[in-house]
Amino acid sequence: MPVDLDNARPLAWDSATLDADTKEMLDNLQPNILRAHVREHLSLLFIRFNDISDGKRFLRTIATRHMKSARKHLEEVRGFAEDRKPGTPYVGLGISKAGYRDLGHSVEDLRRFGDRTFRDGMKRRVAEINDPAVPEWEATYQREIHAVVLIGDASPEPVAKLRGEILKLLPGTARVLGEETGKGMRNPAGDGIEHFGYVDGRSQPLFVADEVDKEPRRHWNPAFPLGNVLVADPFAPNADRHFGSYFVFRKLEQNVRAFKEIEQDLADALGLTGADRDRAGAMLVGRFKDGTPVTSKARAGGGPVANDFTFDADPGDKCPFSGHIRKTNPRFDGIRNVLMARRGQTYGERSDQPWDDAAPGTRPSAGVGLLFMAFNSSLENQFEFTQRDWANNPDFLNPATGHDPVIGQGVRDIKVSFPKAWGKPEMSPPQTQIQQTVTMLGGEYFFMPSLAYLRAL
Repeated sequence: MPVDLDNARPLAWDSATLDADTKEMLDNLQPNILRAHVREHLSLLFIRFNDISDGKRFLRTIATRHMKSARKHLEEVRGFAEDRKPGTPYVGLGISKAGYRDLGHSVEDLRRFGDRTFRDGMKRRVAEINDPAVPEWEATYQREIHAVVLIGDASPEPVAKLRGEILKLLPGTARVLGEETGKGMRNPAGDGIEHFGYVDGRSQPLFVADEVDKEPRRHWNPAFPLGNVLVADPFAPNADRHFGSYFVFRKLEQNVRAFKEIEQDLADALGLTGADRDRAGAMLVGRFKDGTPVTSKARAGGGPVANDFTFDADPGDKCPFSGHIRKTNPRFDGIRNVLMARRGQTYGERSDQPWDDAAPGTRPSAGVGLLFMAFNSSLENQFEFTQRDWANNPDFLNPATGHDPVIGQGVRDIKVSFPKAWGKPEMSPPQTQIQQTVTMLGGEYFFMPSLAYLRAL
């Protein structure tokens, strides 16, 4: 029977009752889609082909020699949990619309991709989501990128070794247009953080029973159907069994110095003192630095980073409607089909500690940020909808709530208010929205095809 993408039950991937189609799907699906792969150290190679035969040979060789399946990845995760046996490095491969064209697929062929956003490519979509004009992007992303190769592992040595092996396979007719290097950051508690110093990546749609079973689910169910990330691979040998996912990549530079100044200015404007000053930044992000949701406590409480909560009982006097995590996941059932599987990684070197209380002047203003990556079953209805209709929409959920203060783009011409005290109805006088501190430097849309397609090239 065909794989059921709409089944909301988490995938018990090693179940004896798993049907043959689902097993074949997992054996031909790239890792990192259904479950995040370890990629504390990450290299992304952006490649352009100029010869159909050479391009196909390069992709086929990588897929045959260096890429494991989603099922192999899940087996490695289970093995590590049971006896700390280390897994193998991750290699992912995405192809852009231009890349498929350069591999010999016609315009008519490309219509088999149901997502028009993918068929357009990111450069033609800047007006849809208020992105900077393409001439303002970094040079790598202004060019026509055909493929991206991702290489990730827990330590740098395997990544460097595998990167070298893959570059040796690159034919003379192709070239690397650019490369990005990601490196995970963690706070003293061991939680992954982003450059503003906040725990990041905690709230994700989960698809595999191993992960869902570990989560409390009294208020929010993190289990999502496979259809949130998987679509039939239109060029694979068997579209009923071979699946891929639309992949968005965006390089987002963070002005940490400006954001930290904004946190202090907002705390001053609200008259916050002592430990309560941390609430200023928490209202912008939606969580305190340690990951505690601002809906749950007036101050950060430590302990495991919570994900079992909703905003149902919060009219905006704890977490403002503009808070980043509220904007990008409002946590009510009607929006579950919009949520993406985010797989980003931080980039850039810095000499300070992102989680401490050092003065804003000691923070970087450029050169650091997030390599935003996410898997979607529809770029138009998930990523672009989230950015356009939620993050960039000053009237989302309630009128005049403002842009997402972290990733929102566009003119911030309305004034907003904040709760003066946690959980109390008194609001501050309307004030100018905070300036934009995250800048999109370029990116592209890709499709992560099935291993069956890649190995048959």
